[in-house]
Amino acid sequence: MTIPVRRPRSADRAAFSMRQTILWFALAGAVLCGCGLMLKSLVRAAGVGGALGGVALAGTLFALLGLRRAGGRRQAAPRPLSVPYETGVPQPVTESARPEVGERREAAEDFAAMDAETFELAVAALCERDGCTDVEVVGGSGDLGADVRAFAPDGRRVVIQCKRYGPVNKVGSQDMQRFGGTCFAVHEADIAAVVTTGEFTGPAAEYAEQCGIVCLDRDALAAWADGSSPAPWHGGTLRHGR
Repeated sequence: MTIPVRRPRSADRAAFSMRQTILWFALAGAVLCGCGLMLKSLVRAAGVGGALGGVALAGTLFALLGLRRAGGRRQAAPRPLSVPYETGVPQPVTESARPEVGERREAAEDFAAMDAETFELAVAALCERDGCTDVEVVGGSGDLGADVRAFAPDGRRVVIQCKRYGPVNKVGSQDMQRFGGTCFAVHEADIAAVVTTGEFTGPAAEYAEQCGIVCLDRDALAAWADGSSPAPWHGGTLRHGR
């Protein structure tokens, strides 16, 4: 963050410098006039002729000129430049922030370790993170397949079913057909997606492609979570994180 710096007012500095210069010249002139009068009195007292008086007067004039030049140099002396004080200025990131495969695997394991309710909340949080509005977790036995509902940044209605399955169980065609029968007709989804901590069977993936349902398996979910893959409402039907 750049800390604002109050810069000095140039008009005030100029006025102060002018007053200081005038006072300095007035004082110097008074001193020189006094010296000149004293020298003139001494010359008269000694009875020295006009030539010596002229030399004394010339010396006084030369002294005045020398003081004026010195004052000019003093006035023209450069002032030190004020340097803005800046701290915490962010620097552009040059290295890629993409996570390693091991980190993505750990993210997938984190999702798999959640219970059903926590998993639904985590998916809803991803939707809100990526710009969705009116995000809500429906869940429960009467949700008719809609675990998370939201509106995408472009205004489309998003309906997501969350399947927390292990490495053995896969989302089958029956699961997909039940969701396909309600996501568009009942919930009026513009974007329908099934997100799982496991995988999809071949028939389930084929049915989803025919109906236009987006499928995110465990790897695709981890990629969405770490930002290396787009959100479900950004095109495509079947996502694999591999």
